[in-house]
Amino acid sequence: MAELATIARPYAEALFQVAQKHDLNGWREQIDALALVAGDDGLRQFAAHPKTSASQVFDVMVEAAKLPLADGVRNFLRTVLDNGRLDALPAVASQFHALASAAQGVAEATVESAFPMDAAQLGELTAVLEQRFGRKLKPEVKVEPSLIGGVRVTVGDEVLDTSVRARLDRMKTQLTA
Repeated sequence: MAELATIARPYAEALFQVAQKHDLNGWREQIDALALVAGDDGLRQFAAHPKTSASQVFDVMVEAAKLPLADGVRNFLRTVLDNGRLDALPAVASQFHALASAAQGVAEATVESAFPMDAAQLGELTAVLEQRFGRKLKPEVKVEPSLIGGVRVTVGDEVLDTSVRARLDRMKTQLTA
């Protein structure tokens, strides 16, 4: 995974620089559609076939995306396919989103909770987390029963773990030390 992130970084940065001069949110939607298509196993098999050309894969992806693509997004897709980096496209989309969010002063936060959260609980938690991290957050909630209780929040490379599982692990470490 780290290798794909390394490959994806220059693509995402170049795409972001061009997208800033155009409709950033429109490009986000188009990149998401392409990343979704690129994640399809059938398309990957088609692209990996020795007799399949990059232009054929391009045509299939544009058709499967089911939205009109900006010229810059089309050029980006051609470049990715010509360089044989179809597998990196979902990672490019993820890094592109992170760059776009950072430029807008918003950080993406992954909130792992032992139980499902309703909108009111998420709103309260988001307000506290925004003060803690010092920036506006766009939370994505994932239910992770192994946490037992509490939450684990990841914002960029920062992690705030207040889960029962983490507390038990710390207690275990202290008792065995």
